[in-house]
Formats: sequence, C-alpha cells, structure tokens
Amino acid sequence: MEYIFLIISAVLVNNIILTQFLGICPFLGVSSKVSTSIGMTGAVTFVMVLASIVTYLLYIYVLIPLGLAFMQTITYILVIASLVQMVEIILKKISQSLYQALGIFLPLITTNCAVLGVTLLVIKKNYNLLEGVVFSASNAIGFGLALIILAGIREQLDLVKVPDGMKGASISLIVAGILAMAFMGFSGIVK
Repeated sequence: MEYIFLIISAVLVNNIILTQFLGICPFLGVSSKVSTSIGMTGAVTFVMVLASIVTYLLYIYVLIPLGLAFMQTITYILVIASLVQMVEIILKKISQSLYQALGIFLPLITTNCAVLGVTLLVIKKNYNLLEGVVFSASNAIGFGLALIILAGIREQLDLVKVPDGMKGASISLIVAGILAMAFMGFSGIVK
C-alpha cells in the first residue's frame, strides 16, 4: 500500500512539472506534438530511473564512505550527462526518426532539472533503492502525463482560431497554468 501512495503522490499530487515546477524547459519545448512528447517521455523515463539507481549506489557506497557527500550534485550531473549520451547513441541506432524528431531537445535531458531533482529527492527523502526506483519511475510517468496532455491540447489549438496575440508561447503558458491548477485538485489525496 505504501508503494501505491508513493506512485499516486509522484504522478498526480506532487507532479514534477505542474506542482514542483521542475523540467519546464522540455515541457514547453517538446510539447508541440504528441508523438514527440511520447518519445521524450520514454527517453526521460529511461534516464531518470537509471540515473536514480546509479546515483543512489554511488552516494551510498562511494560518496558517504569516502566522506565526499558534498560532491553529490556534481557527481549526479556527470552521471546524468553520461546516461543522456548513451540514450542519444541508442536512439540514433534504433529509431532515426525519433532521434531527428527530438533534435536539440534530447541534449536538454542533460540539463533537465527534473532528472537531477528526482535523483536528489531520492536521497533527501531517505528512500531505499526499491523505493527510489518506484519514486523515479512514477515521477517520469507524471512528467510524461503532463507533457502528453499539453501536447494534445496544443495540437487541438492548432486546429482552432486563436487570436494573433495569443498564438505560440502565450497560449501554451496559459494552458500550462490551467493544467497546474487542475493538478492542484489532487492535493489532499495522499500525504
């Protein structure tokens, strides 16, 4: 039951984008098409879960025993950057179309504060390895949910007449704000 609360909390109540405001850059940048958003979600999920595992093990078995806990952030950034490079190489070989669709946004995962934030939160909340994996996977699902919802709305907005002053980033920010308020409705479900 504890894991169910953890999943619901990470996906809906404390959504990494809409309530904690981490990962806004890819949220607004990649959310113009649902297909691109799904690909970005997959890449972020892979990197986020793998980064949480690697950084947890590094923190517990290397940084703490050597008294280098103060190197946590820089170590995590290096791990995330390496994992993004690995994802980029894999996507280039497996799905050239997805690689080209993500384009400049794939390197954004390196600087995606959602990935770094989740890896830091795993340690801050004193999760064990399994809880950390569930937490990071749930946050990745929440990231994807917000991204795909916004992408679907933006695709629909392309089909309707929007006033000239509201086109592009303006309407996207308004929709993102409304989504954030909608997700606030989930607060109170779990602690």
